[in-house]
Amino acid sequence: MKHFRPILAAILTIVAVASANLQAEVPASPKPTLANVPYGHHARQVLDFYKAEASQPTPLLFYIHGGGWMSGDKNTPDFLVPCLKSGISVVSIEYRLLPDAVKDGVNPPVKACLDDSVRALQFVRSKAKEWNIDKERIAGCGGSAGGFNTLYLAFHADFADPKSADPVARESTRLRCAVTFVPQTSLDPKQMTAWIPNNQYGGHAFSLPSYQTFLDKRDELMPWIRQFSPYELATKAAPPVYLYYDSPVALGEPWKDPPHSANFGAALVEKLKTLGVEYEFNYTGATGVKHPDIFSFLLEKLLVSPAK
Repeated sequence: MKHFRPILAAILTIVAVASANLQAEVPASPKPTLANVPYGHHARQVLDFYKAEASQPTPLLFYIHGGGWMSGDKNTPDFLVPCLKSGISVVSIEYRLLPDAVKDGVNPPVKACLDDSVRALQFVRSKAKEWNIDKERIAGCGGSAGGFNTLYLAFHADFADPKSADPVARESTRLRCAVTFVPQTSLDPKQMTAWIPNNQYGGHAFSLPSYQTFLDKRDELMPWIRQFSPYELATKAAPPVYLYYDSPVALGEPWKDPPHSANFGAALVEKLKTLGVEYEFNYTGATGVKHPDIFSFLLEKLLVSPAK
């Protein structure tokens, strides 16, 4: 056994050195310039701000996390490092989730998730001078439910109320562009079933016990569906949109992961075409995508030169 101890010690030393070198090669995630900044009174109405150093006001990436409106947090915003290196500041928000909304008596619960995204964006614009942000160059970004919220902001009429006594509410919610990953684009159960026959997603937004109940109550829910669904809200005034899905398009066919099916994007794109809205639709098997590198789309729309 004594003969093996020097060998074992040497092996452990090699492993320790290799592990240290590996950790040294992985850059630490940037820390927020300002963390857990409240934009409301609820514990989840907070955001992190990452300031890009610049003498002039910077563009901003406004990031909304996913998680089906049931989970998720602001801790890992997409494009954080390349944004900061390119002179783009970043805000990553948290918002009330559906269980929080139910507890607070918000009806329907999804309204809280969307209202918080609106308020957070207006709050950030109200801080533009203090945080050195260019109000005219704000891009929305989010995945899954966060992508839904991003499209909601992109397509909805401006929420700014110039006559409000609240200075935050006077701020615009317009976006320069929107980048979304596997977003849902509708809350209409009949529409979603036509696009993706095995879809069971969406009833939870209205605190319904089953998808069949969702279908049964569709007519009753249509005013809300029209009020919240990106598909319903899209107009020719919408900013450029990037839709990314890691699945092929097969409208009317089931998919193994219905809530993230590219059929959500394909159906929305058909409407965007008729409206003349600028879009890029990147999915498994897509051809002719102008910006396969998604970040280059952001740089172009925010009028930022690539970092060197």
